[in-house]
Amino acid sequence: QLHIVESGGGLAQPGGSLRLSCTASGFTLEIYAIGWFRQAPGKEREGVACISTTGDRNYRTSVNGRFSISRDNAKNTVYLQMNSLKPEDTAIYYCASCGARELPKDYWGQGTQVTVSS
Repeated sequence: QLHIVESGGGLAQPGGSLRLSCTASGFTLEIYAIGWFRQAPGKEREGVACISTTGDRNYRTSVNGRFSISRDNAKNTVYLQMNSLKPEDTAIYYCASCGARELPKDYWGQGTQVTVSS
C-alpha cells in the first residue's frame, strides 16, 4: 500500500493547541514539498501551510504566527503544530504535495477532523 495517514485532530477549546501528523507508508516523503490543507463545512478548500524539501515554510495569513509546519524525514512524517486555536480553524485537515513534484491522488489520506469550540 502507498498512502498517507493524517492523525492528531480532535476537540480543542479556543486558545488551545493540537499537533497534527502526516505519515507516509510505502514511499518516502523527503523528496516532496508537503502542505496541510483544510475544508470547513460550506467553505472551499484552502491551503494552510507548506514546507519544501529544504525546510522553507509558507503559511496563509490567517494562521501565520499561530501554526508551525515541520518535517522529520527519519520518521517519514510532516507535522502541523496548531496553537492559539480559533473557532474558524474548525475543518477537516489533510496533507498533500504543494510543490512541483506531485503526489498521486491515490496516495491521499482521509484527513483528520479539528473542532475548536467552547
